[in-house]
Amino acid sequence: MGVLVPSRRVPPVTFAHRGARAHAPENTLESFALALRLGATGIESDVWLTADRVPVLDHDGVVGRVRRRPISQFVRADLPPHVPALADLFDQLGTDFELSLDVKDPAAGPVAASVAASADPTMPSRLWLCHDDLDQLVSWRDDSPYVRLVCSTRLARAKQGPERLAAQLRQRSIDAVNLHHSEWTGGLTTLFHRFGTLAFGWDAQFERILDGLFRMGIDGVYSDHVDRMTDALARHLARPELNQPPSSEPG
Repeated sequence: MGVLVPSRRVPPVTFAHRGARAHAPENTLESFALALRLGATGIESDVWLTADRVPVLDHDGVVGRVRRRPISQFVRADLPPHVPALADLFDQLGTDFELSLDVKDPAAGPVAASVAASADPTMPSRLWLCHDDLDQLVSWRDDSPYVRLVCSTRLARAKQGPERLAAQLRQRSIDAVNLHHSEWTGGLTTLFHRFGTLAFGWDAQFERILDGLFRMGIDGVYSDHVDRMTDALARHLARPELNQPPSSEPG
């Protein structure tokens, strides 16, 4: 069955990618609510700023059926009703979950953190802001010291290798690295854990992928299929290896 590496985050976070998008329209309040009902412990979306500086949740950042225009050109009141504001998410679903936001508009990072803190002073500690630029990530912590930072990247971009990347993330106090599921191995999760960095894996859609990631010691997964993701985590947490008392040495 392969290696079994302990996660640093216990239990790992199960992020519903764009909500429960395998079961409901993506990036809608309906989809986010369904994800939580199905057992996801986290929600994932993309955040953009409107012209009147309201953070909203949408994947592409453009709206309109005939003439598509960037969200940044609209005031919040003129957006289609299916595009929720971040504040709407907290108003309707509360704050008892982790929230991962892919910050497509860098100006949206600090505003999103401010909205999260207004909804619940403890929410920034459960808000994971994702970007591929390390300087950009660190700048958001200047505005919100408790927000979590995630480097979303590919190993091919780490020209000096994963160990150098892990050292850079530790030096800048970036909390997690998010790689495509196909790039993770037990050795790689162990490497990032050694540097104090959490390991997240995205696009985990199938049972074998999810089971493998949990065995590799992943700390968070992103999936469209919330039912498969939560079932895989339940199987993982039920493994006898994870429930053995620590061995004691004879004194």
